[in-house]
Amino acid sequence: MNLELFKLRELPFRLSPDPQFLYLSKAHARAKAYMESTVWFADGFVVISGEIGCGKTTLIETFLQELQNDVIVAQINQTQVSSLEFLQSVLVQFGFKPFKMKKAELLATLSEFLVDQYEAGRKLVLVIDEAQNLTQTVLEEVRLLSGIETPKEKVLRIILAGQPELNDKLDAPELEQLAQRIRLRFHLPALTSAEMRAYILHRLEVAGSQGREIFANDTFELLFRYTGGVPRLTNTLCDTAMLAAANQNHATVSSADVLAAIEELRWQEYASRTGTRLIRMRDDTARSRSADAQGKAEDGDDAPLARILLASGGRTVGERALYPGRLIIGRTAANDLQIESRFVSRHHCQIVTTLHSCVIEDLNSTNGIFMHSKRVRHHNLNDGDVIIIGQHELLYIDERVQHRAQGDAQGASPASGEQQADAGS
Repeated sequence: MNLELFKLRELPFRLSPDPQFLYLSKAHARAKAYMESTVWFADGFVVISGEIGCGKTTLIETFLQELQNDVIVAQINQTQVSSLEFLQSVLVQFGFKPFKMKKAELLATLSEFLVDQYEAGRKLVLVIDEAQNLTQTVLEEVRLLSGIETPKEKVLRIILAGQPELNDKLDAPELEQLAQRIRLRFHLPALTSAEMRAYILHRLEVAGSQGREIFANDTFELLFRYTGGVPRLTNTLCDTAMLAAANQNHATVSSADVLAAIEELRWQEYASRTGTRLIRMRDDTARSRSADAQGKAEDGDDAPLARILLASGGRTVGERALYPGRLIIGRTAANDLQIESRFVSRHHCQIVTTLHSCVIEDLNSTNGIFMHSKRVRHHNLNDGDVIIIGQHELLYIDERVQHRAQGDAQGASPASGEQQADAGS
């Protein structure tokens, strides 16, 4: 490609996972925040799934590049391996030469190394990309590694990333013990039409466009129709379209150039040519979830376990229902609950909800979280608790208390009627 024609410093649409070109859509930012949370906590897995080409690998590379020096990482990308080869691969990543070790030696060496590093104040992270290729035997080894612990906590943080079939594999009955240790799952969708446009402009800006129009306005709808918002496909089509434009000595890519690229690639519209049909599936899933939510609400099965009210200056400014899982609170839009305040950290705290409890945990924030004027790092929430975050208050409302009260009242009604009947007789 003639970079001088477009006045660019470098190729904007290479397929290599270059972190400097990462565009953080809201979904990508949230997935990155969840991966970052594994560094703070070592009590479960994080699973990031997404279709081929959705940007998982670039996201992982960016996450790893930003880790602090006290974090030691083992990154596994080759996943079509036996359990023995997998353990060897992990030790190689940690600097060992384990190829003559038997399995018992591998496990003992790995366990000793992890505990030693933990006691030295270091954090250890295992990142497995393309995890959908792991066999059940290897996944069981991953589960056993997650069980290595000190009296205080587990020592190895684990991130599994892969294609959607990874979730199907993890839900198999044979891996129930592993599934129970998964703290969070997040599916990375394709970009929306607006996000794809922003993605293209972002990559061009990084490459040196300085705001110049390189793709004509009428090309973006066409690009989305043929890529479905999948970043890798977007890169391929944009790069080919720029080559087509350069061949015609066009400094701006027109719809005709995009059509020429589509013809050269022999692509059909994305929704008709791809087996996954992401665009339709995304709409169908949204409709299905909406219908399910409505049906559950009518049946009373989808009631939240708890709620939090966000207040500032004596006025309620937000509310969230709490269901089993994690809700991250912080200053940026990547959080589940955003508090736009200079007193709130980028990822400030999180609330972990189970069927029986809710716990709020500080995520190493600058200004902390307070309960009864005392800074706390970890607090089991009770109905009516007020947590102070900067200049905001979080009021915790436990719906379980109300449900139990209603159940007690219903259970007491027959007895009350019998007592009244006895009194009347």
